[in-house]
Amino acid sequence: MADGSLVPAVKTTCPYCGVGCGVSGVVAQARSLAVSGDVAHPANEGRLCSKGSTLGATVGLEGRLLSPMIGEREVGWSEAAGLVARRFSQTIARYGPDSVAFYVSGQLLTEDYYVANKLMKGFIGSGNIDTNSRLCMASAVAAHKQAFGADLAPGCYEDLDLADLVVFSGHNAAWTHPVLFRRMEAQRARGQKHVAIDPRRTDTAEVADLHLALAPQMDVRLWNGLLADLIGRGAIDRSFIAEHVNGFASVEAELAQADQSPAAVAADCGLDLADLQTFFQMFADTPKTVSLFSMGANQSAQGVAKGLAILNAHLATGRIGKPGACPFSITGQPNAMGGRETGGMANTLAGHMDFAPDDVARVARFWGAPKTSPKPGLKAVDMFEAVHDGRIKAIWVMATNPAVSMPDAGRVREALAKCPFVVVSDCMADTDTMAFAHVKLPALAWGEKDGTVTNSERRISRQRALFPAPGQAKADWRIIAEVADAMGFGDAFSWARPASVFREWTRLTAFENLSRTLNLSGLVGLSQADYDELAPVQWPVGADRLGTPRLFTDGRFQTPDGRANMMPVASKGPATACDPAFPLSLNTGRIRDQWHTMTRTGLAADLWRHAPEPFVEIHPEDAAAVGVTEGVLTRVQTVRGEAVAIARLTDRQRRGGIFMPIHWTKAYAPSGRSNTLIAPSVDATSGQPEFKHTPAWVRAYRETWKGFLIDRRGFAQPEGADLIWRRIPQTACTLHEFAGRGDEDEREALRRWIGEPLGELLSYGDPATGARREAWISGDRLERVLFVATGGALPPREWLVDLFEQNVPPAARATLLFGRPPGPVIDRGPTVCACLKVGTRTIDDAVRGGAASVEAIGATTGAGTNCGSCRPEIARRIAALNMLKETQDAA
Repeated sequence: MADGSLVPAVKTTCPYCGVGCGVSGVVAQARSLAVSGDVAHPANEGRLCSKGSTLGATVGLEGRLLSPMIGEREVGWSEAAGLVARRFSQTIARYGPDSVAFYVSGQLLTEDYYVANKLMKGFIGSGNIDTNSRLCMASAVAAHKQAFGADLAPGCYEDLDLADLVVFSGHNAAWTHPVLFRRMEAQRARGQKHVAIDPRRTDTAEVADLHLALAPQMDVRLWNGLLADLIGRGAIDRSFIAEHVNGFASVEAELAQADQSPAAVAADCGLDLADLQTFFQMFADTPKTVSLFSMGANQSAQGVAKGLAILNAHLATGRIGKPGACPFSITGQPNAMGGRETGGMANTLAGHMDFAPDDVARVARFWGAPKTSPKPGLKAVDMFEAVHDGRIKAIWVMATNPAVSMPDAGRVREALAKCPFVVVSDCMADTDTMAFAHVKLPALAWGEKDGTVTNSERRISRQRALFPAPGQAKADWRIIAEVADAMGFGDAFSWARPASVFREWTRLTAFENLSRTLNLSGLVGLSQADYDELAPVQWPVGADRLGTPRLFTDGRFQTPDGRANMMPVASKGPATACDPAFPLSLNTGRIRDQWHTMTRTGLAADLWRHAPEPFVEIHPEDAAAVGVTEGVLTRVQTVRGEAVAIARLTDRQRRGGIFMPIHWTKAYAPSGRSNTLIAPSVDATSGQPEFKHTPAWVRAYRETWKGFLIDRRGFAQPEGADLIWRRIPQTACTLHEFAGRGDEDEREALRRWIGEPLGELLSYGDPATGARREAWISGDRLERVLFVATGGALPPREWLVDLFEQNVPPAARATLLFGRPPGPVIDRGPTVCACLKVGTRTIDDAVRGGAASVEAIGATTGAGTNCGSCRPEIARRIAALNMLKETQDAA
């Protein structure tokens, strides 16, 4: 502060993954924000990952939507809300309530979710509200409901500390939940063992005690085989089963339908028999076992069966409701759990109630909404198909980007383009989905929101505002309430502040509640001051407000007879088999330092350093068979579409499989979008799409020219040609990589894209080859650099990018067009540690200098000492260099 006084820190919650880390933010002038981990928050105890650590770089107003828009016209809130209300009301009057839909997001706060659900299901009278959590958590929800009677995650993070064995089933925790992974990593010193079940040798698998590189969609076969082995060993808890579990005999009968011998299971799963037997022995011998399952298990056409197979193993052994022992579904988004609680999914009502007549009547009484929908609505994939075929004629998308994130994303874009009325409320002005909006509504972003979220261990935490609302942006719950008011429902949506919404929500959880575990009765009637100061607490919450860390400790479940249900499940293999035309299995997922469609993380330059471009991982033998080499542009094709990405050859990828990240959008790399390739196959029960197995093939792209453009300003997208391009934000500029096939339209598009020169021009060109090198300098500042080549390598970009952060020295001008500095080249190599900007060369030098452990590398370079998500990669580099040294010494 100008007078030297201290600025108080604001305690809030991170907006990224389901860990729900506490964040401490200190605001300075001009929306500057310093963030650190909240040491008092029990979810993270002060740790933050690379994404959370860079939150301060994402709170500027660049690219924000700050006014309501109708078409391209700025309007006031009254006009915008009035139009949305009128069009929705007219559509409902003409075609019925099921002709409209909401598609919402785990980025919403619980208060937002509750209000959206109340409007659609209670007052519009349709079940057509679904959430992007359908894409990540729906199968776990369905498995929980079948086994436990409700969507109840039994474990808590303390179980990860107490477990002696942790099984990661389709969960690359080192990248997706690094704060939890560090927590478990610390327990390995006392002997905690890790098993990773994943077709890829991820960073989690790399450092595990055992990696089972499972064949595609063989999870059920593996877990059924484990259960059969446990039964054969006498390693199940027959007393627990007799007292607390139904269905064991049916599961035994199902297991008898197939050869469950370890040899048969290993053959079907594509595993080494000795490795499989080691896993079976470890599980049998370790009462304190936690099985973490996430996207790799859920995102499947048999995701519910996978979840049930995991739950069966824990129920049969009594490893549930006990310290250090539970099946644990880890959520992907910050408030996926809050959405599940409030009925954000199309097949549930708020408060963990379903569409049974008694539940519908109860919710209708509480809301005073006699038109409450009596039936479920359309799940996400079916919802957008209904938009495409015209059954849904008005849709409101809130805080998510389905034009990128949905499977068969090209068809989703077609659906939005055809829809008569599309409303999008978001904080950003230019997302792939926003391009289809007839009405754009400016919502608050993280740092401006005020409300609650629920993390993976059922812990409710506060998100608190650090900044005032910018422009005309409003909270999502308030936007929905204003539209509801304009539709004539104002009396039921007349809250003054988020605390009022929260109080109503807690009252609903307690209303006529004789048996539902989700009960927030201890939080009913919170004063505004109590809400403001609400400490993190796990539901259910009783009168003492202490919360409940662990469920089912008494062996009682939320079923009519209080017993859990073991459900027989059969292994079915992939929903779509590969064939000679598409011989590879495409698996998609997240990378370490980006989040979803990069709406927020794309603003933080440091988060681009580890994986700056879309890529496809492929085993070297598969690559050699089709002429693909390391680093070349590569076409990936399925029956749904084609993408182009950089090839990364690695034996960490199982033969026959390839992997692509999900994050890239039209704004960053339109040719690198992976979800246009994914077929909309879904689990029949949960409606969750299959993202982990799509038949595909790869070929080299074989560009005839390529180049890069570095500019101090951001650039609009090049139009008018099939130019392959990628935009990579840097600290003081933007790097664009591009390539083409030699079409003159491509070159003309490049000329239009670049526009007029800026300042003094330095140039070199070779008309015979088409090579071109140009640099624009204004005073001592470098404004733009362009390199185009038709053959050979382009120079490294790092030095040129660094020049944008400083004045250009005279000596550098003479070598600008060579693309290298006048003195020695300092090559830091690809970034390993995003937090502290430590590259591979620095780490390799430290290893050669005698640093023989991850801890020693941290002491020498700082790498791995902040969030720790890079620690497996550091360990891998140490091992590789040591092996190289041993080979050289032996020679």
